[in-house]
Amino acid sequence: MVAIIQRHPATSTSTSTSTSHQPELPAPEMSFPVEELLALLDLEPIEVNIYRGRNRDIGTARVFGGQVLAQALVAAHRTVDEPREAHSLHGYFILPGDLGAPIVYFVDRLRDGSSFSTRQVTAIQHGRAIFSLSASFHIAETGYEHQAPKPDVPPPEELANELDLIRGMAGRIPDALRTVLTQDRPIDFRPVAPIDPFHPEKRPPVRYLWLRAIERLPDDPLIHQAVLAYASDHGLLGTALLPHGVAPRSPALQLATLDHAFWAHRRFRADEWLLYAMDSPAAAGARGFTRGAFYTRDGTLVASVAQEGLMRPRPSETVTR
Repeated sequence: MVAIIQRHPATSTSTSTSTSHQPELPAPEMSFPVEELLALLDLEPIEVNIYRGRNRDIGTARVFGGQVLAQALVAAHRTVDEPREAHSLHGYFILPGDLGAPIVYFVDRLRDGSSFSTRQVTAIQHGRAIFSLSASFHIAETGYEHQAPKPDVPPPEELANELDLIRGMAGRIPDALRTVLTQDRPIDFRPVAPIDPFHPEKRPPVRYLWLRAIERLPDDPLIHQAVLAYASDHGLLGTALLPHGVAPRSPALQLATLDHAFWAHRRFRADEWLLYAMDSPAAAGARGFTRGAFYTRDGTLVASVAQEGLMRPRPSETVTR
């Protein structure tokens, strides 16, 4: 799966929302290039229908949920013999993933019909299931079409790179996390209205950001679906925190994704700008519900997501899921 990739030409960005008054942080020693993201998605086959994946620390203290979702998608697709692409993924996060141990993916071939193939994937660490995915793959067909309109937001060229914003506040990041949170990223995220990750103000539960892989990706549609599935877990649950003004890393909060759904409506490229429109229509019972939609620059809706997560006010004693 790993192939030659090309870096996008540099584009100018606005600094109106950046923290330019703070000293600029030099490039960190750690780096997470596109090549490594593709390597994470290139699972090792260890037996029929069984694959093994590596992990990458991005500062979450556990395996990033988007990584597990993307790897499970790749594992499921490896068992689909006909030219079919994923149209629907439904994943449940059962236990936090251990960054120090590989993840083994067991794929159950539930059905191969004339139009659809269904797969069940179980991700295992230390002999226990940490994640379960149901995936459906569909042949290419034509039919009726309609879609919701793309929100009217500034283009990515007018927005600051999220990584630059984070590096601008590096002095506020704990020492143990500073290097990993300010490392180079394989995906360029550009928020329309940046949020202070340490002291967020209360806002309506709506977010917009542009994203794309920082380098040209291979043409395989599976790579683009897997990269977007990976990116779809970035900041989605945090949208449900906006009306409450609570930071995702607050010690007074226990935050964890419970489930994540992803629907691919049309083909797309994850190395071209996509607008990620997110909202949270409800939070109740210590759970937050969020939705997201991905649009191309010309306004085509190419994918949708939904996620529910634990948003539990943390008592003084330790709470476990």
